[in-house]
Amino acid sequence: MSQSLTDLTARLLDAARKAGAEQADAMARDGTSISIGVRAGKLEEAERSEGAEIGLRVILGQRQACVSSSDLRDAAMAEMAARAVAMAREAPEDPTVGLAGAEQLSELRTAEGLDLYDPSDGPAPDTLMQDALAAEAAALEVSGVTQVQSAGAAYGSSQVHLAATNGFSGGYERTHRQTYCTAIAGSGTDMERDSDGDMRLHQSDLRSPAEIGSRAGERAVARMGAVQPRTGRYPVLFDERISGSLIGHLLGAINGSAIARGASFLRDRMGQTILPSALSVIEDPHRARVTGSRPFDAEGLPTRRRALIDAGVLTGWTLDLATGRKLGMPSTGNAARGLAAPPSPSNWNIELTQGSASRDDLIAQMGTGFLVTSLIGSTINPNTGDYSRGASGVWVENGQIAYPVAEATIAGNLIDMLARIIPANDARAHLSHVVPSILIEDMSIAGQ
Repeated sequence: MSQSLTDLTARLLDAARKAGAEQADAMARDGTSISIGVRAGKLEEAERSEGAEIGLRVILGQRQACVSSSDLRDAAMAEMAARAVAMAREAPEDPTVGLAGAEQLSELRTAEGLDLYDPSDGPAPDTLMQDALAAEAAALEVSGVTQVQSAGAAYGSSQVHLAATNGFSGGYERTHRQTYCTAIAGSGTDMERDSDGDMRLHQSDLRSPAEIGSRAGERAVARMGAVQPRTGRYPVLFDERISGSLIGHLLGAINGSAIARGASFLRDRMGQTILPSALSVIEDPHRARVTGSRPFDAEGLPTRRRALIDAGVLTGWTLDLATGRKLGMPSTGNAARGLAAPPSPSNWNIELTQGSASRDDLIAQMGTGFLVTSLIGSTINPNTGDYSRGASGVWVENGQIAYPVAEATIAGNLIDMLARIIPANDARAHLSHVVPSILIEDMSIAGQ
């Protein structure tokens, strides 16, 4: 952990105390990122950024204010702290405001054991460019691909440190490496596009650029000749690429902020069965080499593995300190924050129980229905769970993929949909949200 960030947060807290803050927490981040994009075999864009930023939250009684800056001079931090205190004096009172007690704080102060940082040398810009060119070339080799809209590669390294007047001080480092490609098939008014990409914390885990480019091209070609599907009620299979959106709606509905506002279709369902009894949703922030892992949350509380849904039953909400106080419950260690905003609840790594059937098995089980590979737009009523989204993918006839479809709308109610999901066994284990393809056997489809 960079000593400079530790010192930076300590200096900022000292400035806040001198300015009159009763409680305060400070977050510092620094990092470097490089992004390369190519098109038609040539460099199209190259971006590099590096620098450090700081954020300060000050609390006066039951009032709080947040400020941030990239000016790290002592004089600038003193001015920043004074401004935050002045803002807090004018802020409305909030009885839920306050730092964690010393007894609540995480004993972990680093990310040791989580393997979030790749110690190998970061790639040179030319290496990133060669990866982007290789992905583009692989996509163009796919028969039917006429052009590549974009291909690129990126690398980033960052550090974060959190400190507070309650005695917490901890931080960790993180890296990431990415390659992506978007291919276009066809020409004129008969064009389709699709993409593929991969992002890992360690460079050695990244899939090859050739594989990424080829898959992007194959996906684009598979969309050629799409027609509208039939209108009616049919089984709908959400491909693993987009199935996480369904679980995302569930996570949003059990977020403490939504519960506190009364804006959740699950607000009265605590302790009730909302998924099939064979399924659970597990949150585990301590998985190694995964983007959603963290040793402590943005309020210095310990993170832990827990079942959000246990054998189909909703067990609890996702809470930070403030939403927990609003609901009369303890924090679940799920506070996240930006530099210029107070904490709010957020989930970490999520895993839905996988099934025993493959995606092909579920396609065969569907008979006639819709395999959705892309979703666009959304009309989701957070209070009732009514669900409607634009979709494209492929039509299934007699348990076999028949032809591509587009310009469809799928609709249902999330309470009913979640109660009837059938998972496949094809989830990618390295993702933060490990969610397989999901079959829902009866949904409304609007097409032709």
